Amino acid sequence: MHLRSFFIWTLVLAALLAAAPVSAHFGMLIPSANMVMQDDPRNVALTLSFSHPMEMVGMPMAKPKQFKVLAGETHTDLRDQLTPIKVMGREAWYMDYLLRRPGVYTFYMEPEPYWEPTEDCFIVHITKTVVAAFGDEAGWDAEAGLKTEIVPLTRPFGLYTGNLFQGIVKMDGKPVPYAEVEVEFYNSDRKAEIINDYMVTQVAKADGNGVFSFAAPAPGWWGFSALNTADYTITHEGQEKEVELGAVLWVHFEPWPTKP
Repeated sequence: MHLRSFFIWTLVLAALLAAAPVSAHFGMLIPSANMVMQDDPRNVALTLSFSHPMEMVGMPMAKPKQFKVLAGETHTDLRDQLTPIKVMGREAWYMDYLLRRPGVYTFYMEPEPYWEPTEDCFIVHITKTVVAAFGDEAGWDAEAGLKTEIVPLTRPFGLYTGNLFQGIVKMDGKPVPYAEVEVEFYNSDRKAEIINDYMVTQVAKADGNGVFSFAAPAPGWWGFSALNTADYTITHEGQEKEVELGAVLWVHFEPWPTKP
């Protein structure tokens, strides 16, 4: 191949790669159950990780900067109870939590900033999930008071596949108009087929009040990640770098029950 032709094809390939959809990163906070009934075990296993959940590609996650649970109006620090494990072959964290009384438990974590060289920025995904215990459902829409978070407008448990889920994206307690929300399925059993790159990450856009909607097409865990640029930077190798600040919420959808 002539040098000129090689140079042209190199430029074309670079343009194609730049135009290709980029897989989304997701902070992950997955409980063993999001609805615990009277006859169920009272312990919930919680797994904290960082990954591409649809493609099942893990990334290393340092011990979170904070990990807490909100029950009623009480925030309880759980960080010191985390133990290291592997998820998708990468460093992750685990905790077994005892549910002592009826209530709605909002678990949330803030990770240490993750440097992503391909995007030339740090990533901080403030992630939460909601567990309802023993028939109580009061406070399912409570705000955790995070820097950024998705506040559910649809009860985030007791959902069937196909139910319309709505949430409001907030930053510093205020709605984020027209926020972009990435949505991915946790393909834990690897049975969901990836048709093409566009089908890895679903994308929704919030309205002028920060409200977005999504109907899950399959049962399982679905992650919602609203991305914004933080109002601060972090120094990396002597330069100030932007921070991708994500508000992530994990919601489980149940299959429609049918009799045999």
